[in-house]
Amino acid sequence: MGKYLIKDFEALSGIKAHTIRIWEQRYGILKPERTSTNIRRYNDDELKLLLNISTLNRNGYKISKVAQMKRSEIEEKVRDITATNFDFPNQITALTAAMVDMNEMEFERVLNVNIVQLGFESTVENIVFPFLQQIGVMWQTGSVNAAQEHFISNLIRQKLIVNIDKMKERYSDFTAKSLLFLPEDEFHEISLLYFDYQLRKHHHHTMYLGQNVPLKDITAVNEIFRPQYVFTIFTQRPTEKTIANYVAALSKIFPKTPVYVTGFRALYTRKVKWPSNFHLLHNSGEIRLLLKQELDFSLAPAQKN
Repeated sequence: MGKYLIKDFEALSGIKAHTIRIWEQRYGILKPERTSTNIRRYNDDELKLLLNISTLNRNGYKISKVAQMKRSEIEEKVRDITATNFDFPNQITALTAAMVDMNEMEFERVLNVNIVQLGFESTVENIVFPFLQQIGVMWQTGSVNAAQEHFISNLIRQKLIVNIDKMKERYSDFTAKSLLFLPEDEFHEISLLYFDYQLRKHHHHTMYLGQNVPLKDITAVNEIFRPQYVFTIFTQRPTEKTIANYVAALSKIFPKTPVYVTGFRALYTRKVKWPSNFHLLHNSGEIRLLLKQELDFSLAPAQKN
């Protein structure tokens, strides 16, 4: 069971700490424990309740009315809202509540309803990715445990793989090829899977190596597959020197091949000298722009002229 400070509640719910304190005192909605130094400590059940209350409050319910509702009534009204009002914050809050509760059925329900109403790509980019960023904040503060993080990541991963598998592959000798992989000690592959989805959608031949791939294996694959484009991500916390050394080694394997890089560590590293054929992608929208405007991925470079 998680333990949260009031600042965690503020970050996760969007409700100011001062407002949370007033709600506690005036309506008795939350009943936190107190440490020996009188600091509020909340549990998973109270986080889920506050997330649901924030959804109702954001959708016009007065807190004085919500305070009179039974827990079951609050949950029912939240389900009704998330099934009919596709405002992104509502859906992100619903996913967060399902994660805290480790409720697979509810998590799947929220995802599936959004995919039907908004489409798969809009759901991933506007709901799933912001949700994962929020989980990252929870992870950094220690307010989400490893089991919850793995539970949610695997559900999202499965959803991406299912949608990738639905695609009909159309390759020819002239189809451009992309290689996708995570460096050694990198394990967060959801963004890389989404890159794979986008590339395949544009009838591109991809080789997806997944997580934690040694450089020697990349060298071997390059000799066989000969990709025209390479995609990789840095999300863990290697030192800038480690990244710089890795980039230098990777540039020897791909001295001219365009290499597209993203991830927190890549984007916010200042000391890495990126080779001219390495390109940073700052968000999921940039890969779509890349596919649509800058590169014709359906043909190998030699066939574009």
